[in-house]
Amino acid sequence: MIVKRAILIACAVAALASATGVFVLALAFALFAALSPSLGPAVAAAGVAGATLILFLLVAVAALLAANPKPGRKAGPEPDMTTRLFDLARDKPLIAAAALVAAGIVAVRNPKITAGLIAAFMAAKPSKPDKA
Repeated sequence: MIVKRAILIACAVAALASATGVFVLALAFALFAALSPSLGPAVAAAGVAGATLILFLLVAVAALLAANPKPGRKAGPEPDMTTRLFDLARDKPLIAAAALVAAGIVAVRNPKITAGLIAAFMAAKPSKPDKA
């Protein structure tokens, strides 16, 4: 099964490569035929060679860029939850206001949940030992 799929992929790549070659050759003949009456056969051949050179250079630059992509910027430290919430509130104030109203409704209706959340936020965080 895997070998059959590999053979089919190889055949598809070969067919695509040969079709591309025929297309480029047909374009070269068309360019030669278009330039030949007005410029003469020698200059038309030079024009076809120049166009082919430009095509090869474009393909080479594309391959070079694909092989060596630009290094991405290093990501800074990920912002903590509070910073992200303040950024969200600054960007979308209506959604922030709606979230505050919803949190207020939950706090009024469920005092046990509110007390648990306040206790979790007020719990002392363990201090990090100082490095000497």
